[in-house]
Amino acid sequence: MTLLLEYREKIKRFYRMNSVVILPVLKFLVAFFALNGINTLLGYMPRLDNIAIVLIASLACSFLPAGFLTLLCAVFSIAHLYAMSLEAMGVGLCVYLVLFLMLFRFAPKDSYVVILTPLLFSLKIPYVVPIVVGLIGDPVSAVSVACGVIVYYLLTMMVGCAPTIRTMDDYSERLRYLIENLMENKSAIVVAASFAVTVVVVYVIRRMSVEYAWTIAMVAGAMVNLLILLVGNLIYDIDLSMIGAVLGSVLAILIAKVIEFFRFCVDYGRTEKVQFEDDEYYYYVKAVPKMNVAASTKMVKKISTNTQSGVSVGSAAAARSYAESRSTNTERPGAAARTRTGTGYGREHAASGAQRTQAGSQGTTAATRTAGRTGNSASTRTGANMSSGGGSYGTTAGSTAGRTVKPAGNRNTVQQRNRTSYSAQGAAGNSQRAGNSEDDEEFF
Repeated sequence: MTLLLEYREKIKRFYRMNSVVILPVLKFLVAFFALNGINTLLGYMPRLDNIAIVLIASLACSFLPAGFLTLLCAVFSIAHLYAMSLEAMGVGLCVYLVLFLMLFRFAPKDSYVVILTPLLFSLKIPYVVPIVVGLIGDPVSAVSVACGVIVYYLLTMMVGCAPTIRTMDDYSERLRYLIENLMENKSAIVVAASFAVTVVVVYVIRRMSVEYAWTIAMVAGAMVNLLILLVGNLIYDIDLSMIGAVLGSVLAILIAKVIEFFRFCVDYGRTEKVQFEDDEYYYYVKAVPKMNVAASTKMVKKISTNTQSGVSVGSAAAARSYAESRSTNTERPGAAARTRTGTGYGREHAASGAQRTQAGSQGTTAATRTAGRTGNSASTRTGANMSSGGGSYGTTAGSTAGRTVKPAGNRNTVQQRNRTSYSAQGAAGNSQRAGNSEDDEEFF
C-alpha cells in the first residue's frame, strides 16, 4: 500500500508541475474522439468527414472553454442531419435547443459530461458515467447526464430512420415519422431516468458521515441503476441486455475505486471523535485522517575537482597538511603543552630585553645631558678666572677647557652607543628565542 501511495503522490506532483500542458492535451483528445465519433456514426456530409478538419477543430477546442466543444459537436451533428434530410435537421435542432436551455440553466459547468456520455455509450461502457459523476459532481449533474443520454439515443434513432426517410417523398410524412420514433423511444427515457436517479443516490450516500461511504455509494448506485433498468425492461420491453448491464456496473465500480484512490483515500482505522462546546452550540466532530505518504526524492550531489577563484591544488594539499597537524597535536597533548611553555618563556625574555634597552637609553641620555652642563659650567668659570688675570690668557685657558670637555662628551657618546648595541643584541636574542619557540610550536 505504501508503494501505491508513493506512486499516487508522484502522479499528483507530475500533474501539478505540468498541468499547463496536460490539460490542453486532454481537451484535444476529448474533442478529437468526440468529433471523429460523430463523423463515424453519421457521416452524411463528406466535407466534414475529413481528418484535417477534425484535427483543426480539436486543436481550437484545446485552448477554448468546454462550452465551445459542446457547441461545435452540435454544429457537426446538425450539419450531418441536414445532409440526410431537412426534417431531420429541424427535429435535431429543436431537441438541441431544449437540451441547451436545460443544461445552461442547471449545470453550465458540466459540458464535458454531455460530451463524454455519448462517447462512452459508443465504447459500450456507459454505466461508468452515473457512478463517477455522483462521486465527483453535484445533484444537478444528473441533468447533464440525462442530456447526454438523450443526445446519444437521438443520433442513433436518426441513423436508424435514415433509410426509411430517403424513400419518402412527402415532407410531412418524414417529419411525422421522426417525431413518432422520437416519442416512442422508451429506451432513452428509461436509461436517462435510471442514470439521473443513480447520480443523486451516489451523491447522497457518499456525503454521509459513515465509514467507507464512497464504497457504499458505488455499490448502492450500481444496484439502484440495475434495478431501475430491470423494471423498465419489464414494463416497456426495451431492448436492453441485463448481462451487459451487470458487467458494465462491475467495471464502473472498479473505475470508481481508482478515482477514489486519487480523490478520497482515508484511513478509517485512525478515526477520531471530538466533542466541544461554546456559548451557543455543542459540537460533535468526527475526524478521519487521509492516507498521505511523502514521495521519495533522489538528490544527486555533484563534486567538482576544478579550481575556482584562485583555489589551487596546493591549497588542498595545505588543507590536508593542516588537518594532519591538528590530528597530531590531538594525539600528543604533552608536546603541545611544551610548545606553549616554550613560547611563553621566549615572550618573557623578549619583554625583559626590551625593558633593559629602554633603561639603557634613558641612562645614556641623562649622562650626556649632565656632562654637557658640567663642561659648559667649567669653561665658563675658567674663562672668568683667567679674564681677571689677563684677557689673552683667559681666552686661551677657556679654549683649552672647552677642548678638554669635548673628549668627555665623546666618551659619553661611545658609552651610549655601546649600551644601545648591547640592548639591541639582547632584544635580537630574545626575538630569536621567541621565533625558535614559535617554530617549535609549528613543528609540533
